[in-house]
Amino acid sequence: MTEPVRKRRAKAEINVVPYIDVMLVLLIIFMVTAPLLKQGVEVDLPQAPARALDVNAPEPIVISVDREGRYFVNTAADPDAPVDGDQLVDTVAAALKKQPKRPVMLRGDRNGPYQHVIGALVRLQAAGIDKVGLVTEPGDAEPAG
Repeated sequence: MTEPVRKRRAKAEINVVPYIDVMLVLLIIFMVTAPLLKQGVEVDLPQAPARALDVNAPEPIVISVDREGRYFVNTAADPDAPVDGDQLVDTVAAALKKQPKRPVMLRGDRNGPYQHVIGALVRLQAAGIDKVGLVTEPGDAEPAG
């Protein structure tokens, strides 16, 4: 006697469990990294055409100067708390002592007096920091001159 041939029907189901796992991992990664992308406090930056930072460079030390002239440093114990001029110099110097190749970037509010930005530059120069980059928003503005 021959056995009857059983036809197997193919299942037309998609196993979505691995996709859900991947999506949850991505969601967690984005939730953790999103707050880390913020550099300094919120200031209204001027616009200028400029090159972007090298992605392979170490994370920069970002100093923000708001329109009232308060200084904020992203490497401080509390990056959202203002620091005075001496604390600014000490915090930046300590960060550069750990990693001397870190770039120093200065973000100045476009609506604040220019003197506040110059004050930060003078303090950094007095501390022996001779290379400071200025952060701007990308824009179409032509350089003056």
